[in-house]
Amino acid sequence: MKAAVYTKYGPPQVLQIKEIVKPTPKNHEILIKVHATTVTAGDVRMRSFNVPHWQWLFARIYLGFRKPKRQILGMELAGEVVSIGKDVTLFQEGDQIFASTFSADLGGYAQYKCLAEEGMLSLKPHNMSFEEASAVPVGGTTALRFLRKGKIKKGQKVLIYGASGSVGSFAVQLAKYFKAEVTAVCSTSNLEWVNELGADKVIDYTREDFTQSSKTYDLIFDAVGHIPSKTKKALTKDGLFLSILKLSDKERIEDLIFLKELIEAGNIKSVIDRTYLLDEIVKAHQYVDKGHKKGNVIIKMKHD
Repeated sequence: MKAAVYTKYGPPQVLQIKEIVKPTPKNHEILIKVHATTVTAGDVRMRSFNVPHWQWLFARIYLGFRKPKRQILGMELAGEVVSIGKDVTLFQEGDQIFASTFSADLGGYAQYKCLAEEGMLSLKPHNMSFEEASAVPVGGTTALRFLRKGKIKKGQKVLIYGASGSVGSFAVQLAKYFKAEVTAVCSTSNLEWVNELGADKVIDYTREDFTQSSKTYDLIFDAVGHIPSKTKKALTKDGLFLSILKLSDKERIEDLIFLKELIEAGNIKSVIDRTYLLDEIVKAHQYVDKGHKKGNVIIKMKHD
């Protein structure tokens, strides 16, 4: 099978398409024929080893000191179950699933991937394509975990900084689902479509500094990790500031299933910027490296 492999840290060109051995599922595993995956900001940071200094040791242990231990990136995927281990009971061949691979040694950038049946995976929403579904397991669940950590509730004033990214675009929709008053911050070119996601107000950060306004917020969520410390003066007395750089909560399958139900009810959707083929993985990483992606960048798999 084909996979995008990297054996050293560096620019997008370290990613190479190689033929590797197709995996075989163990007793409690399923083999997934991957139809789509994504290029996340996390994939880019792991490839280049561009991580915050306070995460350096953890990242080295997780990723590998001198060279990558997990040589196939890809933190989320959507695909079809083509084979199951002898003890699998939760899935069957032909099931269409979506999954996070973050806790399963990554591996979305391959035509096939084995996952434990009780891992971070579920039947995909029936009203989503594989491409759309592949963007949910990381971006969607991350947004959900942060909003819940912020104890979001009806009527709360919430500001989402980086609202046009993968996590941010889901956060806007989820905050509105929870009936909060949502202010979204993004760049000029993204104002219109972010507003269409349901934000009550959209601020162009290139023209307006929300921290200089008299308005305060009950929850400020930095979905890209770019807000300076002065942001705290824009909080209410008991307000809370959360940054994506400090995510510590573990993934929960309940969150993925909750999002599936919201999607099938028509409450949230994936935002797709561009779609590339696996053979174009370098171009996809080059694009995400620029830091201007809108929502999600998808990698579509071709199978002979």
